[in-house]
Amino acid sequence: MAAIDSSWVDGEAAAFIRGEGDARALDLAVEGAWCGACIAKIEGGVSQLPGVQRARLNLTSGRLSISFNGPDALADRIVKAIKALGYGARPYLPETAADAVTGQEKNLLRAMAVAGFATANVMLLSIAVWSGAGEMTQSTRTLLHWVSGAIALPAVAYAARPFFGSAFRALKARRVNMDVPISLGVSLACALSVYETVIGHGDAYFDAAVMLLFFLLIGRYLDMRLRARAGAAARRLAALEARAARRVEPDGSLRAVPASEIRPGDHLLISAGERIAVDGVVSEGEGEADASLVTGESAPVALRAGSQVWSGMVNLGAALTVRATAARDNSLLAEITRLVEAGEQGRSAYVRLADRAAKIYVPLVHIMAFSTLVGWFIIAQEPRPAIINAIAVLIISCPCALALAVPAVQVVACGRLYKDGVLVRSGDALERLERVSVVVLDKTGTLTEGRPRLINGDSVPDGMLALAARLARASRHPLSQALAEAAGPGEAAAGAVEVPGRGVEAEIDRRRVRFGSGRWIGAPVQPESLEGEGAFELEAWLQVEGEQPVRFAFADQLRADAREMIDALRARGLEPELLSGDREAPVAAVAQALGITRWRSGLTPGDKTTRLSELAAAGERTLMVGDGINDAPALAGAYASISMGSAADISRSAADLVIQRDRLVSIPLALDVACAARRRVDENFALTILYNVIAVPIAVLGFVTPLVAAVAMSASSVVVTVNAMRLMRR
Repeated sequence: MAAIDSSWVDGEAAAFIRGEGDARALDLAVEGAWCGACIAKIEGGVSQLPGVQRARLNLTSGRLSISFNGPDALADRIVKAIKALGYGARPYLPETAADAVTGQEKNLLRAMAVAGFATANVMLLSIAVWSGAGEMTQSTRTLLHWVSGAIALPAVAYAARPFFGSAFRALKARRVNMDVPISLGVSLACALSVYETVIGHGDAYFDAAVMLLFFLLIGRYLDMRLRARAGAAARRLAALEARAARRVEPDGSLRAVPASEIRPGDHLLISAGERIAVDGVVSEGEGEADASLVTGESAPVALRAGSQVWSGMVNLGAALTVRATAARDNSLLAEITRLVEAGEQGRSAYVRLADRAAKIYVPLVHIMAFSTLVGWFIIAQEPRPAIINAIAVLIISCPCALALAVPAVQVVACGRLYKDGVLVRSGDALERLERVSVVVLDKTGTLTEGRPRLINGDSVPDGMLALAARLARASRHPLSQALAEAAGPGEAAAGAVEVPGRGVEAEIDRRRVRFGSGRWIGAPVQPESLEGEGAFELEAWLQVEGEQPVRFAFADQLRADAREMIDALRARGLEPELLSGDREAPVAAVAQALGITRWRSGLTPGDKTTRLSELAAAGERTLMVGDGINDAPALAGAYASISMGSAADISRSAADLVIQRDRLVSIPLALDVACAARRRVDENFALTILYNVIAVPIAVLGFVTPLVAAVAMSASSVVVTVNAMRLMRR
């Protein structure tokens, strides 16, 4: 990523602020962040600013997502705060993000090639020096040291720029990071080598300096490739965003504009085969669209005037005119991309533990190196062995493996789950998922298809179906959507208000009209059928003020993999429980069909959260799986939660994981990956501790040269990374 601060001017950041609910959001591309300690430093520094609600940095893409409340000037203060911490910042643009990552990879690759070339040549000269010991004259050794220095010093000056630059920015901000001891070790090794070459006796450690850089660059390049590989999911999504669209101007002419310039209210012409750039509503035309990116369903969806469309959908029919309802950054595809990125790098308890350990570890390294310097100076009564051993301690105790232990596992685990259609929204979600002891399931839309069909339309009084459909079109509840689909196109009731868990109401022709559950309406209790299709029957009621309520009956069906999912949960020792707001008969029928022995029906959203509280009080760690608006409180309050991809926005936002393709068998898969991730993290911590317990004392006691220390430290980082990649195995 190129230097960026010089191109940034005061006030420019405000141009990239976007609305995000009641708050405001800003995405910045951060330069120079390499590890968990950098994340903690940047997120912590930005979060301390007044008005900042949340700051989350993704190492893979370098995107820092910030939510805040405050004036536009706060954006510039955020940028200045990041610069004061020793990092660069610029607007994050999806179309240039991949280029920035590619540029970083190329810079590291060039630095690695230079370090590798220098290592190979300097090592050849060093072998000549070592093998000629006792036979080679001092003048010849000095000449070979001069040649080694002539090769190594320019190579160090070029290849060590990533470490020197990061260390300089950290020290300038009066902080330390992991690149400080690395830079200090390399600089001291080169300085000592130059000194001994100039005075004409002793050993030179140019080989250790270039080899250390070579292995460090290999580890950093592999780390970047690993993150890029796991982060490819987000970039693939970003690549699916349309870059441009044809906007219908006020005079009726068409004008091609970048997608970033589209604003809500703009009318766009979408030709056949064209991808829709932003979320919107069809204002003219009829046809079909491929919505698999949004819903996971391969079957095309029919579009007509008034149909909702989302960014990423492809128009398969005739040309459509779409009225934009959101800018590109607020569209569904951009939201999913942010969900993927958020899941790739979250803030888990393990990450926080590693960050705290790194904060303690870096100053501890300097204390140990200084103690080694003083101790060996007292023992040997000369500075040379003291300096050599201090350099070895600095190099061998670099906490790169510790910083990589958790993020590498999380990145690989989230990438693995995304391949199977599961989005991980928070970094600690996998940790909590691994510890759940009870699984609580919603029924409609979770265990069942959630797409019921109206089965008594012919017996509904004239006009009642059309009237109910006006309310139903204002709701995303499955029964409302089924009713709206049965009624066909039409207008929605103005001022309709949805009451979660109850229904929709509005004032139509000066009368209050409600469409929702019988208990809310006050409808008479119907005799329930416990067998046949009637057992799965759902109902909703329409009540017009002053008239008798009208019953609408619907039928739903189980998902094809519901039974397989239940069996898989039981195989893992998890007993499922069914909580539903529906009537007793359909809930009992579903529970019987799936062999679920613990179930409750007729629950309100409050009843569900109460039940979760009861389970928590009993010591259970609950996994809640749901999809509706009425499930959102339970999803937010559960120990861990999973939402279906077709769920309401608020439910997806409240859940820790989102099953994009609505495949229930993804739930046991997520549990397995969470358990495997926990094992990899434990293994990485054990490997890191074992390495330091063995290597550091050996270096302090003077048994390790700077060259061996460089090899050992780099190998520990590679081992941790490779161990994390085992999660990619299916």
